[in-house]
Amino acid sequence: MSDPIKTFVDFASLLRAHNFAVSPDQTMAFIEAIGLLGPSTMEDIRRAAVAMFAIPKEREAEFDTLFKSHFYGQVLAPTVAGEEADELEIHEPGQETREIQEDEGEETPGVRASTAETLSHRGFNQSEDVSALDRFARKAPRALPKRLSYRFTDARRGQKLNMRKLIKQANRTDGDPVLLPWKRRKERQRKILLLIDVSGSMRDQSEFYLEFAHVLSKISISFECYTLGTRLTRITNSLKPRDPELALSRVSQAVADMDGGTRIGDALQAFLAIPRYTGHARGALVLVFSDGLERGDAQPMIEAVGKLSKIAWRIHWLSPLASADDFKPETEAIRAILPLVDDLSGAGDLGAVCDHVLNIARAA
Repeated sequence: MSDPIKTFVDFASLLRAHNFAVSPDQTMAFIEAIGLLGPSTMEDIRRAAVAMFAIPKEREAEFDTLFKSHFYGQVLAPTVAGEEADELEIHEPGQETREIQEDEGEETPGVRASTAETLSHRGFNQSEDVSALDRFARKAPRALPKRLSYRFTDARRGQKLNMRKLIKQANRTDGDPVLLPWKRRKERQRKILLLIDVSGSMRDQSEFYLEFAHVLSKISISFECYTLGTRLTRITNSLKPRDPELALSRVSQAVADMDGGTRIGDALQAFLAIPRYTGHARGALVLVFSDGLERGDAQPMIEAVGKLSKIAWRIHWLSPLASADDFKPETEAIRAILPLVDDLSGAGDLGAVCDHVLNIARAA
């Protein structure tokens, strides 16, 4: 590994050592962003790091401290045994010492949606409702939405004549073709992008949404899956094992903000900031599993959904709250995105989720 790249990788390790949930994918995206932008100043590198690592607003001061210590050579004072561990102290050469207070503890996860960040891992148990998933696995390969490919195939009827086949046939029959050979464009399965809210308010549903994602990953030809909470985490690779228990175990280890706060807008903005990620949504069926309880500023979420709607084929927002017969969108964010999404439906159990996805192509 070259020295410049090692410097950036070491910085990601430093963040991880100070309880910033930095995944390997985010580290790669950070290095790619620096290569693409060709930064001319240290501020460009800082901005790339904030965007790629999805640094929460309330921890930017702590992040800046670590950034300066790593790239400018400023020294972090070691914590003396027996002292309080909730203070991070930095000594700047020739300047005064600064102290950064870390966040206070928050309420029990899942009680209500919150913007505070809590990093944790949760184990998963397989759902007992396997019949719905088995039925979905049988029907989905034929029922999932498709698009027209640029390649052609032979057909009894079509929009274009297969001129190459027509000429070959005419040569065999002295220039008089017996049948007109037609061709039509092939169909291929659309890309599918899953965005799963794993905040505390979604604790009761996020587990079977992840089970559904694992089954869909085995059926879909082009599939991507991310979790949304206080940050963005790509879990496509974690879902690759065929054994559901192993796959969910890997997801549990990869997602550090499970059952934490809710900053859907910031996580979606982070998704759209990375061109490689944005390409997964282009022309895709986007399924968002979230209750939409954005307790912070709703504008980032509204703007992100608006941008997503312009590049995706369709956006279906599946909320467990919408399963109730008397459901009415109450939050500002959900009311604002209603014109931007193609459908807002209930997703209170696995059966409802499977039935909805199977019917998308027919409804479209």
